[in-house]
Amino acid sequence: MVLVPVWVSEETRHLDQHRHQHHACRPPASRDRLQPMRHAPGFLRLVEDAKRRIREVTLSDVKAMLDRGERFHLIDVREEGEWAHGHLPAARHLCKGIIERDIESVIPEPNAPIVLYCGGGFRSALAADNLRKMGYTNVASMDGGWRGWTEAGFPVEKP
Repeated sequence: MVLVPVWVSEETRHLDQHRHQHHACRPPASRDRLQPMRHAPGFLRLVEDAKRRIREVTLSDVKAMLDRGERFHLIDVREEGEWAHGHLPAARHLCKGIIERDIESVIPEPNAPIVLYCGGGFRSALAADNLRKMGYTNVASMDGGWRGWTEAGFPVEKP
């Protein structure tokens, strides 16, 4: 089992329980205290399987693409509450819970360049694999995700 640091607050846990029934993209933890997240072995097997079929890009690749002004769709697949705490510049939010449902109306071109990211690169890998199965041919998952991006000191947008 892999331990990944995640911030969780009691207030957010309460909101999460309340909103669970009302939102497709439930808000996760806020940034009040650190608590390890345990990834189940079955989940990790799914991620590793997906990563065999998808293309991954590095944090530096995405930063360079943004700096050069390249045209691509940058999609944040994290939950609503994660997005609300901040996101990459120019990113659009389509959480993992709805991306497969909504992607064709948001990005109808199957060959459009798309980079997905999440907290660390696992959920975005799963979402990238699903988009590949749906016929999207130019999708990548950003390895390292939001945590890696912020640890590198790259720019973010906050509400």
